[in-house]
Amino acid sequence: MANVVLENISKKYGDTLVVDNQSLEIKDKEFLILVGPSGCGKSTTLRMIAGLEEISEGNIYIDGRIVNDVQPKDRDIAMVFQNYALYPHMKIYDNLAFALKLRKYSKAEIDERVKVAAKMLSIEEYLNRKPAQLSGGQRQRVALGRAIVREPKVFLMDEPLSNLDAKLRVQMRTEIKMLHERLKATMIYVTHDQTEAMTMGDRLAVMKDGIFQQVDTPLELYNRPVNKFVAGFIGSPHMNFVESLLVFDQGEWSLNIDEFKLVLDQDKVTEKMKSFSNKRVIMGIRPEDIHESRRVQNQSLGNRVMARVEVTEPMGSETFVSLRVNDKKVLAKLTSEFNAAHGEPCELSFDMSKCHIFDLETEENISLR
Repeated sequence: MANVVLENISKKYGDTLVVDNQSLEIKDKEFLILVGPSGCGKSTTLRMIAGLEEISEGNIYIDGRIVNDVQPKDRDIAMVFQNYALYPHMKIYDNLAFALKLRKYSKAEIDERVKVAAKMLSIEEYLNRKPAQLSGGQRQRVALGRAIVREPKVFLMDEPLSNLDAKLRVQMRTEIKMLHERLKATMIYVTHDQTEAMTMGDRLAVMKDGIFQQVDTPLELYNRPVNKFVAGFIGSPHMNFVESLLVFDQGEWSLNIDEFKLVLDQDKVTEKMKSFSNKRVIMGIRPEDIHESRRVQNQSLGNRVMARVEVTEPMGSETFVSLRVNDKKVLAKLTSEFNAAHGEPCELSFDMSKCHIFDLETEENISLR
């Protein structure tokens, strides 16, 4: 397998800049996820690595070799697409073998590679069927198998699970992750689904407007987002954001939000935050860090506020609750026992050790040490 290096790459369509002077190294045998909203440039970046899109500026290296002018078929990569891209008139065996036949492999080697891939993906019994006779999940396994038989240096996957139903997506996520463990392959995977990204990737590259906002492990992105965009994109349900006033008074730092205030832990206050005293900032807190006060022990009364229930969404093991604190909307992830009705009051406790503070103008996380 091999590492992949993006060196100051850009992509323009006329005057439209889609990827803006970005650099990134994907390590050998790493499972890297390119994740972001539609139109952020993630699929374009993948297609440039594959050679399906021309690079406007910069260089791409695969296994130490610059591949800017190398044809896709000569880059030693294999790509799995969203729409399976199987030949409908061919049996599954022939779909798997097709690329190897074009490369003039012997019949014996083709047969061995096809059978190994089929066994790995549990599609041995379907080799004599045609794609139309398979389910969506089975077809996606065939698409993966067609990449596996080539034994490429790099696997590229462009939203391969987006056409599957929710239950099958979960199953295929697990299978692709296990496949990566077995193959010890370098894989670059594109998705707009942050849950898919968090559960599969060794590292995630979060993109917005053609720029890598943050590249890190899933837990680091969740716990230490560098800006408001990453904080809001990673995590489900998404983080709450509330504009507030950062105040230092009588040795205590707090966030003043309308008629109530939330006291900050002293070790939460960074040197950068101190320069924002008496300035408007954005507080970010995840729904899972907001609790019913009556279920919390040893919480400061300064971090308790009254809210009014708007909507409850029972999820079985937990309940998502939309609440209104004065004129601010807040989403909390509470226990499954929560059963307050619309309009009823509820006292909330905010775990301020888990909150984030963002610059109102730049949206940079100023609470990171």
